[in-house]
Amino acid sequence: MKTIYTDDHRLQDGKAELIDGKLQPCFEMPRRADIIIARVRDVGLGEVIPPQDFGLDPVRRVHKDNFVDFLHTAWDRWVEDHGAYDALPLNWATRGMRAIEPESIDGKLSYFSFDAGTPITAGTWRAITGSANVALTGQKLVADGARSAFALCRPPGHHAGTDFYGGYCFFNNAAVAAQAFRDAGAGRVAILDVDYHHGNGTQEIFYDRDDVLTISIHADPKQEFPFFLGFADETGEGRGEGHHLNLPLRWGSGWDAYRPALETAMGRIRDYAPDALVVSLGVDTFEEDPISKFKLKHDDYTTMGAIIAGGGLPTLFVMEGGYAVDALGVNAVNVLTGFEAAVS
Repeated sequence: MKTIYTDDHRLQDGKAELIDGKLQPCFEMPRRADIIIARVRDVGLGEVIPPQDFGLDPVRRVHKDNFVDFLHTAWDRWVEDHGAYDALPLNWATRGMRAIEPESIDGKLSYFSFDAGTPITAGTWRAITGSANVALTGQKLVADGARSAFALCRPPGHHAGTDFYGGYCFFNNAAVAAQAFRDAGAGRVAILDVDYHHGNGTQEIFYDRDDVLTISIHADPKQEFPFFLGFADETGEGRGEGHHLNLPLRWGSGWDAYRPALETAMGRIRDYAPDALVVSLGVDTFEEDPISKFKLKHDDYTTMGAIIAGGGLPTLFVMEGGYAVDALGVNAVNVLTGFEAAVS
């Protein structure tokens, strides 16, 4: 399995996020991807290659133009108004307010974001375009005939929607890749999100479509971020009715609860019979993750990879979350080696 990776991820290096009522160092840090790529190389997973540059057209296929343009100019506008320190939003439009895009940079940050944990920095634009290109390069490998590929994306993407960012995510790498599969001729594509947190952005992007099946296994939104999406009764709308599946699990869930949910997801994917599968690979389901409350263990990820391989589909893995940094490489690569062993 080839891995696509770029050092440009290190340019997203926020100083602080607001979490648990405190400004503290960001959990989403460059060391995450550094640990994973080191593990990929240590186990000899396969060749590591740099991404190609696909430009912004594939990104604009799933994200609105004004949102992309905002992210492109946000840092320069922030520095002009405030200085060269991380940009975080001031407030958010809530019930009873109007969703009209403001002119000022402070208003735009509030309009396009949904949390205060996703700082825009001097290097954000290069990092997020690099991350999207990593996903698109992996998509091209699989579309050209590879059985699988690993897009080591950072920053992650599954919380980003058509015109909003948050949850450490700016561009939705998995969604960009899924759309690229469709544009390359795939009749149907499935996205399986195994991150601890609900893939709210992915759901929003494809919710009214029947050509992309989206499934998310995640912590119950009654208990966990992002709170306001991810319930089991959200199944799609319009043409998309029946083409989205949420499988929320309660805090404290271990493999005994997670495995049946995963098997349910894979059963739905087999019934849908897509031409390609995109896996949003978050491993913050790990028992020692500092911001999560599931109880999966190292070996569970190997089994997870084998179960996903059972779908028999061309598969692109796109890296998402995971914040137990020292264990991150082992857990992420266990999924990939479990997958490889099952298809060899």
